[in-house]
Amino acid sequence: MTKLAIIYYSSYGTIHSMATRLAETAESAGAEVRLRRVRETAPDDVVQSVEPWAAHAASVADQPVAEPADLDWADAAIFGSGTRYGHVTSQLQAFIDTLGPLWQEGKLADKVYAAITSTSTQHGGQETTLEAMNTTFAHFGGIIVPPGYTDQVKFNDGNPYGVSKTAGSDLDDTDRAALDHLVTRVLMVAGKLRG
Repeated sequence: MTKLAIIYYSSYGTIHSMATRLAETAESAGAEVRLRRVRETAPDDVVQSVEPWAAHAASVADQPVAEPADLDWADAAIFGSGTRYGHVTSQLQAFIDTLGPLWQEGKLADKVYAAITSTSTQHGGQETTLEAMNTTFAHFGGIIVPPGYTDQVKFNDGNPYGVSKTAGSDLDDTDRAALDHLVTRVLMVAGKLRG
């Protein structure tokens, strides 16, 4: 059984919905999944000043928070982050910055990694954010598994680097198919490596 960690930060809920879909698909495929949100690092008064942000924070307050041990445990990991100026959110970066001890011990290497993102606008930094996460995975010594154009759905969603979505709407059929393809591919490659 492949152990999959889904580590994500979501301000308004789009990445949360995407991560939840990944977890459901992976579990239905027989994987053991840890779905973990990244701790909020923005000041509470800032979060509370933006209604959708405050609402989402309240809705996930009782859900497990990512810890380095979740990556130590995993055979594979999918990271998710909204974009901030074409890069990952400071919240996800703060989590990544806690991984130094695991990195020094080589415990992040030789695992399968992939990424998802969402932005407020169609060209708001989706590909650069995915590539920023891939750069991190390369530093880990990870095995990066992009979806490429390995399924027809990738010609529909158009992103070979991972899965991306423009925020502001529920997941549609193309989003779900792209997420299902990504997590299935991650599990397939991780299974071959373990085998």
